[in-house]
Amino acid sequence: MMSHSIRSSLLAALAMVCIAVGDGSVIEGRATPAAEGRTIAVSGSGVDDLINAIVHEQVPTPNGMIQQSTETVELFGDLRGRVLYHVTSVFDFVNGTLANTGNQVFSGTIAGSQPVMIHDDQFRFDVNLVTGSESGTVLLVDQIAGPKVRCALNVVGTGLNGSGNPTFNYSGECTFRGE
Repeated sequence: MMSHSIRSSLLAALAMVCIAVGDGSVIEGRATPAAEGRTIAVSGSGVDDLINAIVHEQVPTPNGMIQQSTETVELFGDLRGRVLYHVTSVFDFVNGTLANTGNQVFSGTIAGSQPVMIHDDQFRFDVNLVTGSESGTVLLVDQIAGPKVRCALNVVGTGLNGSGNPTFNYSGECTFRGE
């Protein structure tokens, strides 16, 4: 059985660790960027699991079609996690273009932060169906859970992986607005 003084010392040490972690400076040995108002540059890569997309609806248009689907995206780099992506895709086969808009939710970490969940209903991705080039913007601004953070990202397509899924690089910045 543990003596009272050893138990008290262990509890005091545990309290000190909890206080140190609670200030947002260290979590499991990692520095965290959660200081209020701190903006950090972020970059990384990702893959869109397009081959496993769930297509909900396809409506023909004079120049192509409008498709609504749900996909997941895996992010690597400073943003590590997944995106659930509910997308409206407007295909214009006459002009060789595709525009994706809709809603997406990122769930993961940012530069080693506590887990976050952030919504974006302002993203837009444009694809040239002839050349395959794609680019877009992501505005993760509506906090759902975790630290208060906003991210503005630019995305550039890098081709297809071995499974035929689109790959991309992202860069931008995230601002932590406090816990």
